[in-house]
Amino acid sequence: MSWQVERAPGLRVRRTGEGRVAVPLRLSRNGEHATDAELSLSLADAEHLHAALCRALDGEPPPPSPPDCVSPSRRRPVPHTSSAAHNT
Repeated sequence: MSWQVERAPGLRVRRTGEGRVAVPLRLSRNGEHATDAELSLSLADAEHLHAALCRALDGEPPPPSPPDCVSPSRRRPVPHTSSAAHNT
């Protein structure tokens, strides 16, 4: 049995009423859609994930239509230490 987890198509990452960040996910088993779920992160965990993704993407060009948070006019330096992620 093979599982795959990916972002749920068409659903946006959002803030919840409980002050958390919800990441919609799609779970598939053996290539067939099984269910949708949400990854619920505290704001601190969301910031750590954001920093980790920035480090993983370091040096990669942005997609042709990047979100406004990565457009050149709004790009900010990427922290390269875990302690820097708390100072955003």
